[in-house]
Amino acid sequence: MIDSLQTERYVDQLAKWPAAGRHILAQFNDTSIIVYQAYRSNIGRFAAKHQYFGGDFSLQRMSWIKPNFLWMMYRSGWGTKPDQEVTLAIRLKRAAFDEILGQAVHSSFNPRFYADEIEWQNAVAGSNVRLQWDPDHGPSGSKLERRAIQLGLRGEALAKYAREWILEISDISEFVALQRTKVGAPHAELLTPVERVYVPQDEATALRLGLS
Repeated sequence: MIDSLQTERYVDQLAKWPAAGRHILAQFNDTSIIVYQAYRSNIGRFAAKHQYFGGDFSLQRMSWIKPNFLWMMYRSGWGTKPDQEVTLAIRLKRAAFDEILGQAVHSSFNPRFYADEIEWQNAVAGSNVRLQWDPDHGPSGSKLERRAIQLGLRGEALAKYAREWILEISDISEFVALQRTKVGAPHAELLTPVERVYVPQDEATALRLGLS
Protein backbone atom coordinates (compact mmCIF):
# COMPACT_ATOMS: atom_id res chain seq x y z
CA MET A 1 0.00 0.00 0.00
CA ILE A 2 1.17 3.55 -0.72
CA ASP A 3 3.06 4.63 2.39
CA SER A 4 1.75 8.16 2.13
CA LEU A 5 -1.90 7.24 1.44
CA GLN A 6 -3.85 8.96 4.20
CA THR A 7 -7.03 7.27 5.43
CA GLU A 8 -9.85 8.30 7.72
CA ARG A 9 -13.15 6.86 8.84
CA TYR A 10 -15.70 7.15 6.05
CA VAL A 11 -18.38 8.45 8.43
CA ASP A 12 -16.09 11.28 9.51
CA GLN A 13 -15.41 12.30 5.92
CA LEU A 14 -18.99 12.07 4.75
CA ALA A 15 -20.05 15.29 6.47
CA LYS A 16 -17.22 17.19 4.74
CA TRP A 17 -18.13 16.17 1.19
CA PRO A 18 -20.70 17.95 -0.99
CA ALA A 19 -23.92 15.95 -1.25
CA ALA A 20 -24.73 16.94 -4.82
CA GLY A 21 -23.22 18.52 -7.93
CA ARG A 22 -20.16 17.81 -10.07
CA HIS A 23 -17.05 17.63 -7.93
CA ILE A 24 -13.59 16.10 -8.25
CA LEU A 25 -12.97 14.32 -4.95
CA ALA A 26 -9.35 13.30 -4.55
CA GLN A 27 -6.35 12.99 -2.26
CA PHE A 28 -3.74 15.52 -3.31
CA ASN A 29 -1.05 17.92 -2.16
CA ASP A 30 0.85 20.78 -3.79
CA THR A 31 2.77 18.51 -6.17
CA SER A 32 0.79 15.30 -6.65
CA ILE A 33 -2.62 13.65 -6.79
CA ILE A 34 -3.72 10.03 -6.44
CA VAL A 35 -5.91 8.29 -9.02
CA TYR A 36 -7.17 4.71 -9.06
CA GLN A 37 -7.41 1.91 -11.57
CA ALA A 38 -8.31 -1.78 -11.30
CA TYR A 39 -6.77 -4.48 -13.50
CA ARG A 40 -6.37 -8.21 -13.85
CA SER A 41 -3.45 -9.66 -11.97
CA ASN A 42 -0.77 -9.72 -14.67
CA ILE A 43 -1.22 -6.03 -15.58
CA GLY A 44 -1.70 -4.73 -12.04
CA ARG A 45 1.22 -6.62 -10.51
CA PHE A 46 3.56 -5.68 -13.36
CA ALA A 47 2.75 -2.00 -12.83
CA ALA A 48 3.26 -2.18 -9.06
CA LYS A 49 6.56 -4.06 -9.45
CA HIS A 50 8.09 -1.97 -12.24
CA GLN A 51 6.47 1.39 -11.39
CA TYR A 52 5.16 1.96 -14.90
CA PHE A 53 2.51 0.42 -17.15
CA GLY A 54 3.93 -2.17 -19.51
CA GLY A 55 3.83 -5.88 -20.21
CA ASP A 56 0.28 -6.77 -21.25
CA PHE A 57 -0.93 -3.19 -20.76
CA SER A 58 -2.22 -1.86 -24.09
CA LEU A 59 -1.44 1.62 -25.34
CA GLN A 60 -3.86 1.07 -28.22
CA ARG A 61 -7.08 1.28 -26.21
CA MET A 62 -8.52 3.94 -23.93
CA SER A 63 -7.67 3.62 -20.24
CA TRP A 64 -9.86 5.27 -17.58
CA ILE A 65 -8.58 6.83 -14.35
CA LYS A 66 -10.66 7.78 -11.32
CA PRO A 67 -9.52 10.17 -8.56
CA ASN A 68 -12.44 9.19 -6.29
CA PHE A 69 -11.75 5.97 -4.32
CA LEU A 70 -15.38 5.02 -3.70
CA TRP A 71 -16.25 5.53 -7.36
CA MET A 72 -13.47 3.06 -8.21
CA MET A 73 -14.83 0.65 -5.61
CA TYR A 74 -18.31 0.83 -7.11
CA ARG A 75 -17.00 0.14 -10.61
CA SER A 76 -14.76 -2.75 -9.53
CA GLY A 77 -17.15 -4.25 -6.98
CA TRP A 78 -14.54 -3.64 -4.30
CA GLY A 79 -12.06 -5.65 -6.33
CA THR A 80 -14.34 -8.62 -7.00
CA LYS A 81 -15.30 -8.10 -10.66
CA PRO A 82 -13.47 -10.19 -13.27
CA ASP A 83 -10.22 -8.59 -14.52
CA GLN A 84 -10.46 -5.90 -11.80
CA GLU A 85 -9.02 -7.85 -8.89
CA VAL A 86 -5.89 -5.71 -8.45
CA THR A 87 -6.55 -2.16 -7.30
CA LEU A 88 -3.79 0.33 -7.96
CA ALA A 89 -3.27 3.73 -6.35
CA ILE A 90 -1.26 5.82 -8.78
CA ARG A 91 0.36 9.03 -7.57
CA LEU A 92 0.63 11.44 -10.50
CA LYS A 93 2.36 14.75 -10.88
CA ARG A 94 -0.27 17.37 -10.12
CA ALA A 95 0.78 19.41 -13.15
CA ALA A 96 0.18 16.33 -15.30
CA PHE A 97 -3.32 15.86 -13.88
CA ASP A 98 -4.10 19.50 -14.64
CA GLU A 99 -2.82 18.90 -18.16
CA ILE A 100 -5.17 15.92 -18.46
CA LEU A 101 -8.10 18.06 -17.29
CA GLY A 102 -7.10 20.77 -19.73
CA GLN A 103 -7.31 18.33 -22.64
CA ALA A 104 -10.57 16.70 -21.53
CA VAL A 105 -13.55 16.66 -23.90
CA HIS A 106 -17.01 15.53 -22.78
CA SER A 107 -17.84 12.00 -23.88
CA SER A 108 -21.31 13.09 -25.08
CA PHE A 109 -22.62 16.27 -26.69
CA ASN A 110 -23.74 18.99 -24.29
CA PRO A 111 -25.02 22.29 -25.75
CA ARG A 112 -23.82 24.07 -22.60
CA PHE A 113 -20.21 23.57 -23.71
CA TYR A 114 -20.36 23.22 -27.52
CA ALA A 115 -22.14 25.35 -30.13
CA ASP A 116 -23.32 22.29 -32.04
CA GLU A 117 -22.60 18.59 -32.46
CA ILE A 118 -20.06 19.25 -35.22
CA GLU A 119 -17.98 21.42 -32.89
CA TRP A 120 -18.16 18.71 -30.23
CA GLN A 121 -17.20 15.96 -32.71
CA ASN A 122 -14.20 18.00 -33.85
CA ALA A 123 -13.18 18.48 -30.23
CA VAL A 124 -13.45 14.73 -29.61
CA ALA A 125 -11.37 13.95 -32.69
CA GLY A 126 -8.65 16.39 -31.64
CA SER A 127 -8.34 15.34 -27.99
CA ASN A 128 -6.68 12.37 -26.32
CA VAL A 129 -8.75 12.73 -23.12
CA ARG A 130 -12.43 11.91 -22.53
CA LEU A 131 -14.41 13.35 -19.66
CA GLN A 132 -17.36 11.57 -18.13
CA TRP A 133 -19.56 12.52 -15.17
CA ASP A 134 -21.51 9.66 -13.62
CA PRO A 135 -23.59 9.28 -10.45
CA ASP A 136 -21.31 8.71 -7.48
CA HIS A 137 -22.12 5.81 -5.16
CA GLY A 138 -21.83 5.08 -1.48
CA PRO A 139 -19.82 2.20 0.01
CA SER A 140 -22.71 -0.26 -0.28
CA GLY A 141 -23.43 0.76 -3.87
CA SER A 142 -26.25 3.23 -3.23
CA LYS A 143 -26.60 5.89 -5.93
CA LEU A 144 -25.89 9.46 -4.83
CA GLU A 145 -26.91 12.91 -6.07
CA ARG A 146 -23.25 13.89 -6.37
CA ARG A 147 -21.47 13.22 -9.67
CA ALA A 148 -18.07 11.58 -9.93
CA ILE A 149 -15.52 12.17 -12.66
CA GLN A 150 -13.61 9.62 -14.70
CA LEU A 151 -11.10 10.45 -17.40
CA GLY A 152 -10.30 8.28 -20.42
CA LEU A 153 -6.78 8.52 -21.84
CA ARG A 154 -5.57 7.46 -25.26
CA GLY A 155 -2.73 8.20 -27.67
CA GLU A 156 -0.02 10.57 -26.46
CA ALA A 157 -1.81 11.27 -23.18
CA LEU A 158 -1.91 7.55 -22.35
CA ALA A 159 1.74 7.06 -23.33
CA LYS A 160 2.80 9.90 -21.02
CA TYR A 161 0.55 8.62 -18.25
CA ALA A 162 1.98 5.11 -18.47
CA ARG A 163 5.54 6.24 -17.71
CA GLU A 164 6.35 9.94 -17.66
CA TRP A 165 3.65 11.31 -15.33
CA ILE A 166 3.77 8.65 -12.62
CA LEU A 167 5.50 9.27 -9.31
CA GLU A 168 4.46 6.04 -7.57
CA ILE A 169 2.26 2.99 -8.15
CA SER A 170 1.03 0.88 -5.23
CA ASP A 171 -1.05 -2.29 -5.13
CA ILE A 172 -3.70 -1.56 -2.48
CA SER A 173 -5.68 -4.76 -3.05
CA GLU A 174 -5.18 -5.99 0.53
CA PHE A 175 -6.49 -2.69 1.90
CA VAL A 176 -9.49 -2.92 -0.45
CA ALA A 177 -10.21 -6.52 0.61
CA LEU A 178 -10.10 -5.59 4.28
CA GLN A 179 -12.38 -2.58 3.86
CA ARG A 180 -14.77 -4.68 1.76
CA THR A 181 -15.66 -6.54 4.95
CA LYS A 182 -16.77 -3.26 6.54
CA VAL A 183 -19.05 -1.77 3.87
CA GLY A 184 -22.30 -2.68 5.59
CA ALA A 185 -24.19 0.20 7.23
CA PRO A 186 -23.59 2.09 9.46
CA HIS A 187 -19.98 1.94 8.09
CA ALA A 188 -18.59 2.74 11.56
CA GLU A 189 -15.29 0.93 10.97
CA LEU A 190 -14.86 1.62 7.26
CA LEU A 191 -11.68 3.47 6.33
CA THR A 192 -11.33 5.34 3.04
CA PRO A 193 -8.56 7.54 1.63
CA VAL A 194 -8.82 11.14 2.81
CA GLU A 195 -10.33 13.14 -0.04
CA ARG A 196 -11.36 16.73 -0.58
CA VAL A 197 -12.68 18.78 -3.46
CA TYR A 198 -10.05 19.40 -6.13
CA VAL A 199 -10.31 22.53 -8.27
CA PRO A 200 -8.01 23.04 -11.29
CA GLN A 201 -5.84 26.12 -11.10
CA ASP A 202 -7.00 27.22 -14.56
CA GLU A 203 -10.46 28.83 -14.31
CA ALA A 204 -11.27 28.18 -17.97
CA THR A 205 -10.67 24.46 -17.43
CA ALA A 206 -12.89 24.43 -14.36
CA LEU A 207 -15.71 26.10 -16.31
CA ARG A 208 -15.36 23.76 -19.27
CA LEU A 209 -15.46 20.71 -17.01
CA GLY A 210 -18.79 21.94 -15.63
CA LEU A 211 -17.67 21.84 -12.00
CA SER A 212 -20.27 22.88 -9.46
